[in-house]
Amino acid sequence: MATKKAMEVVKGLDLQRYMGRWYEIASVPSRFQPKNGENTRATYTLKDDGTVNVLNETWTDGKRGFIEGTAYKADPNSDEAKLKVKFYVPPFLPIIPVTGDYWVLFIDEDYQYALIGQPSRNSLWILSRRPHLDEEIYNQMLQRAADEGYDVSKLHKTRQSESPPEGDEGPKDTKGTWWFKSMFGR
Repeated sequence: MATKKAMEVVKGLDLQRYMGRWYEIASVPSRFQPKNGENTRATYTLKDDGTVNVLNETWTDGKRGFIEGTAYKADPNSDEAKLKVKFYVPPFLPIIPVTGDYWVLFIDEDYQYALIGQPSRNSLWILSRRPHLDEEIYNQMLQRAADEGYDVSKLHKTRQSESPPEGDEGPKDTKGTWWFKSMFGR
């Protein structure tokens, strides 16, 4: 089998501009991910120490599932947008940190949509600042991912409501294990 070329990763990502809320337009779901999860989103907040607080949320049958973690540059001296995301996993005792790769493969110049992957090419996310992404842009992202060696046939579009849920409303469902498992494609 031919060796896959090195993945292109964004250089010089402006973390400050990257912060805030992103909606999941599509992902390669892991087998642990709720099949009917919707309104899935991520909110990133830059902390004083330069790391990023990560809040991942999804709604399943009206219940909010979430998990929080921390993202940081894999190599502080590199200008490549290769981050590590660490989640502390509540369902297991002792609480253990689980770390996954988060590589920004593409972001538009206005920081409105992004393509996120991993070196294993098992996981892929298309994120947007708005709950819906223009079809033409979506197809460009698919092409970009395919060019980087991803199997885009596995991408699953995430259902986003016309009016996304506000804040922390809805009954809490803290079974957030699928989030970090999806980080590892297990």
